[in-house]
Amino acid sequence: MGTEEVKVKVSHMTKQFGDLVVLNDISFDVKKGEFLCVVGPTGCGKTTFLNCLTKLKAYELTGGEILINGEPVDLQKHNIAYIFQEYSSFPWATVEENIAYGLKVKNVSKEISKQRVEEMLDMVGLREYRNYYPDQLSASMLQRVSIARAFAVQPELLLMDEPYGQLDNELRYKLEDELISLWQKTGTTIIFITHNIEEAVYLSQRILVLTNKPTSIKKEIVNDLPRPRDVTDIEFNKLRDEVTDLIKWW
Repeated sequence: MGTEEVKVKVSHMTKQFGDLVVLNDISFDVKKGEFLCVVGPTGCGKTTFLNCLTKLKAYELTGGEILINGEPVDLQKHNIAYIFQEYSSFPWATVEENIAYGLKVKNVSKEISKQRVEEMLDMVGLREYRNYYPDQLSASMLQRVSIARAFAVQPELLLMDEPYGQLDNELRYKLEDELISLWQKTGTTIIFITHNIEEAVYLSQRILVLTNKPTSIKKEIVNDLPRPRDVTDIEFNKLRDEVTDLIKWW
């Protein structure tokens, strides 16, 4: 997956809250269709890093710029989806209605919306639960709903903020595999924040390792391990150890 075409270009991204410099002159590119993972020490500003890409008011840059397809980020123009660590399903809506929500907001026709919802229900294995409400679902199912809702709008950029952080390993591995499958089928560009180094090595094509605050990029690592990846493989563990050593800042 991925091409040489640049989807996201971040130049000298700087973010301060008062006198506190959180992000310090960060520059990087993300290729179209690339799966990029971002890791760093606890409290280094990984979520701020991701939120700045959304151009939400509280996260307007102090300095630098972010371009998508060569143009300044514009949520009215660019199709960006965001998956949070916290479950974000609407409790009053069924699985089917939750998945269709973004399509409704974007005024997608009923015919196309129905087709995409059906595709997503199949892709994430929730067809038999389509009429269930969030309080009837497991943690794994709730995150599948969030993932299906995000992919249903066919985003050009998908931002994911530690979406599996609250799940046990067995569920996490299953959802990671489902995410990889969806990414390979759709070609969506993904920026994935995680504190879990093994997860970053398992998912990514490239890893950005951040420093502690004021945060900058310590190193970019190309991850060309073959898929499907084996967490017991020697090369997998060598890369995991390399990233672990880079994050140790004490």
